[in-house]
Amino acid sequence: MNHAIPKRQIDFRDIAALQALVSEEYSPWSNPFVVTQQLIDDFAALSGDDYWIHTDPEKARAQSPFGTTIAHGALVQVLASRFHIPLDWEIVGFNNMVNYGSDRLRFPSPVPAGSAIHARCRVKAVQAVKAGTQVTLEIAIHVVGQERPSVLNEQVILYM
Repeated sequence: MNHAIPKRQIDFRDIAALQALVSEEYSPWSNPFVVTQQLIDDFAALSGDDYWIHTDPEKARAQSPFGTTIAHGALVQVLASRFHIPLDWEIVGFNNMVNYGSDRLRFPSPVPAGSAIHARCRVKAVQAVKAGTQVTLEIAIHVVGQERPSVLNEQVILYM
């Protein structure tokens, strides 16, 4: 039986209600997700970025300032879809939503292989645009237990 608290539903055309979500305060943390060496190796094979700091544990142990291999920033950023961030609201009434890109994307600290990561977000901006409503979410991905984020992504989502 699902005892989830019902979410406040906000129509994508209700700009005032969506703008009321803009805040400096982040949501609660998502579920954790472990970034394994195998996942890093698979991403390296897919992306072609097989630089040793990501893919050679022995060399990284000996020569990396991190003492181990680290995940690619781009890998950690795309793992955002693995997180279930608990929000008390949801946007409704749209026919389509698209990832419109990022206004700003930063990788402030590394994710060592084998680390668990989690995420939280906040609504940074909302605006009506010709095609619909644009919502900018600042997604912060951290290694569990670390204060400094590993990824900060101001992701722009277009609701139509």
